[in-house]
Order: sequence, then C-alpha cells, then structure tokens
Amino acid sequence: MRSVIIDKIASVAQAKEIGREVRLSHDIPCEEGILIAAEVLNNKSRYNTLELNSGRMAQVKRGDIIVGALGHRKALFGYSGHLPEKLAPGDSIQILNLGGVLGICDSINPSKGQPFDCSVLGVVLDFPYLGERIGVPARVGDKTLENQATLELNGTPVIAMAGTCMDSGKTVAACAVISRFRHRGLTVDAFKATGVALRRDILAMEDSGARNTSIFADFGIVATSPSNAPALTRNLLSGLALQKPDVIVFELGDGLLGAYGVEAILQDPEIRGALSAVVLCANDPVGAWGGIKLLRDEFGIDPIAVTGRATDNEVGVAIIEQQGGVPGINALSDGAKLGDLLQHKLKLGKSNAEEPE
Repeated sequence: MRSVIIDKIASVAQAKEIGREVRLSHDIPCEEGILIAAEVLNNKSRYNTLELNSGRMAQVKRGDIIVGALGHRKALFGYSGHLPEKLAPGDSIQILNLGGVLGICDSINPSKGQPFDCSVLGVVLDFPYLGERIGVPARVGDKTLENQATLELNGTPVIAMAGTCMDSGKTVAACAVISRFRHRGLTVDAFKATGVALRRDILAMEDSGARNTSIFADFGIVATSPSNAPALTRNLLSGLALQKPDVIVFELGDGLLGAYGVEAILQDPEIRGALSAVVLCANDPVGAWGGIKLLRDEFGIDPIAVTGRATDNEVGVAIIEQQGGVPGINALSDGAKLGDLLQHKLKLGKSNAEEPE
C-alpha cells in the first residue's frame, strides 16, 4: 500500500469521497466499476477533457494522475473498448470516455483521434471499517441494484426520450420538456437509463429545472448492457416515483439499435406498459422514418412526436409528418411547443396546456 497525490478525479467516482491523496494497492481486481489511479502518458488536441466529480470539465495533459473506473464502452461515434482480464502497475490502459471509464481501446472514431494512454498505478482503496486501516478496492456507486425489483410508480406519468443513435438530440429534448413543465408549475424528476457513465446529461436536466436526478452509475454500473438495463430502469423509475413528482422524464442513452440495452428495456412488458409517452429523436428523415417503424413494429409503441436535427427546418418536418404520421417539433427552436403537446396529451397538471397546432 502506498500514497499518491491525485490531480483529477473523474465524475464516474462521484459517489465516493475521494480526496487529493489516496491509498493504492498493487492487487487490482479486473471488475467493472473498480476505481484505479493512472498516469496520463500523452497529450491530445481534441477530445482531451475529463468530467470531474465536481461536474466541471477539465483539460487532461501528460503527467496528470487521474482516478477513473474500469469498464467497457461500445460507442458509435466514440471509442470502443473492453474490460482488461488482468492489470498490474505499469500496464497500459486507455481513457474511453469523458466520464473517466478506463479500459483497453479496440476501435476509435477518426473525429476523436487516438485516446489517452495511461500507465496503471494501482487500485484505489476504500476504508469502510471505522477505526481500522483495512483497505478494500473502491467501487463506483452508492446504491444497491435490486435485480428482481418490481416497478412501483403509484400512477406517476413517465416520458421516455429515445433516439436513432447517440448525439441525436435526446438530452436537448429532455431539457426542453423539463423546462416547459417547470414553467407550467409541474414538479419533474429525471434520469438517464443507459449508456456509459457521464453526468453531463443529468446535470443539464438539473439546470433545466429537474428537482431530483439519477443515473445508472449511482448503482455501480459503469456501462449498461441488455442484461442489466431493464433492472436499472425499474430501480431508477421506482426510486424517483417515491419522491412523488408530477412526471418523470428519462433518456435512453445511445440508439434503438445499440449495445447498451435500449431494446431490452423496451421489450420489457412492465416497463413498456409504464411509458405514458415516447419522443423519438432523429438526425435525418430516413432515420426518423426507420425509428418510427422500429418502435411500432418491434415494440408496439407509437411515438408522440419526433424531434432532433431531422426537424431543423420545415423540409424535414414535412417529410416526417407525411411519411411517418407523427408530429415533427424542433426541441431547440420550439421546445415550449413540444412540452405543451406532451402536457396536453398526458393531461398533466390542474390547468392543461392547449394542444399545439
């Protein structure tokens, strides 16, 4: 066991009270969610920041000592990587995302350049036993995932933001709807159900007026998968419903076709039956058409609206409405209209908004 001074603590480790000086062990369990310290070996001119446990973004440079979490990532527009089978001090590992997930990079996206390479220093130790200096490997999250948890919503309406892929406008849409609901006097809670650990999206939801927020990483999950995504969603929904919001808004990270478990969530009859509305986010009209068809044919879900870059002008809106039979509303330029549509359809609040024309 040795002490190391840390420069940057990634947001994936937010649930742990980690100071600038940490104790490390050389005996590293290669398990998802284990927190490790590593030294950055190279500089980058793009995709070169890390989300800190404070929520701020900080530039990473060669020589920085960081704390992140072991995990995997399967991103369409980012790095793809896997959990290493074994690690020892001095081994190389890569930063896979802005939230501080560390793994072995398998594939890059040219727009991001090569990833940061890091030299492993050791596993961060946690000391849970009061008055004793017995360290155990620190892990992500502070909540216990109940794999067999039932869904308890107590009548709370639920709105899901689904997308054709990552970066299709889901967070923008969620924030626009949350903001409009708050202006209408509604209490909104929000969460992110799938993806790779990064708190940026739920922080944006908080900034837009969400009272309580949560994310899968709170349950110790660094990257979701089809095997854990439904249980996570049930836990997240039930946990927020206990706070008695007027409505819950949540984002399904990644796309309808992806590796993070969105399909598994929508195939779960209990979760699907709890969805009051689904908004589809798409980057282009063909994606919007395919997303509408996939939701209807595979999951029996009729989206209430389409938003995203596909609705940036009237050409895209017209194609979506003609070909898909679903309203196209741009969340950036007309978020109030999207919020009003949802409030009207779901009959939220004592004084419902007029249905947008």
